[in-house]
Amino acid sequence: MNTWRFIRSGLGSPAYNMAMDEAIAQEHSEGRVPPTLRFYGWNPPTLSIGYFQKAETEVDLAEVERQGIGFVRRPTGGRAVLHDQELTYSIIVAENYPGMPQGVTEAYRVLSEGLLRGFRRLDLNAEMIQLVEEEKRQADMVSSAACFDAPSWYELVVEGRKVAGSAQMRQKGVVLQHGSILLELDAAQLFGLLRFPSDAVKQRLEKSFDSKAIAINPLRRALGLSPVALSEAEDAFRQGIAEAMGIRLVESEPTEREQQIAAQIIADKYATKAWNLRK
Repeated sequence: MNTWRFIRSGLGSPAYNMAMDEAIAQEHSEGRVPPTLRFYGWNPPTLSIGYFQKAETEVDLAEVERQGIGFVRRPTGGRAVLHDQELTYSIIVAENYPGMPQGVTEAYRVLSEGLLRGFRRLDLNAEMIQLVEEEKRQADMVSSAACFDAPSWYELVVEGRKVAGSAQMRQKGVVLQHGSILLELDAAQLFGLLRFPSDAVKQRLEKSFDSKAIAINPLRRALGLSPVALSEAEDAFRQGIAEAMGIRLVESEPTEREQQIAAQIIADKYATKAWNLRK
């Protein structure tokens, strides 16, 4: 059984959260740290956007600032996520790790198996659904700039509604997959931070979004179960990921070198308008 590092970071700033994921990936690519699972949260609550999104046309930046919401561009693809009452995870592992598929979509399936098991540990009947190309193309055409509204090749769903949003990148022989596991979901607040061609389009897409995405605690309440605390969610997904990957997780902290690298990445990248607002 292989040993991976487990880091529970707690709440971090938008820039720190993205920079630390990148710093760990850099150190793992150079063989200085083992594969790593990291859990973290956001302070303040933050709107993150995908690498390819156009911030000034898709996000109401004035409203983000008015509400005191953080803002950051992720190094991965995907669409906008409002990080608030959630568990955020990242998995950093080499592309040549035993059993890791070379293709992005199949690697996503392997790395997401642990999430599936985590949901089931929380008494939710989660499934992983594979979309065929035409289904994904059609769904993309009618979705908004919100991440949980955008289809992936492999969807984690409960009762047909998406329950996790993940994105992946590969660099220097390392896979970085991170994503959001929502405990609660405030769709109205999320859509209030995004731009739309008209109010009618906004209302239509928000209504559609409600039928496509859901969080853990509304599902549990509907089943007559008590809401899950963050610590319970952490335990469920930690165990689910360890079981799915066949690994032993050893709790640890980022190294001093990783902290130094992250600080430099923050200064050069995630704390700059050049990165976050780039066209």
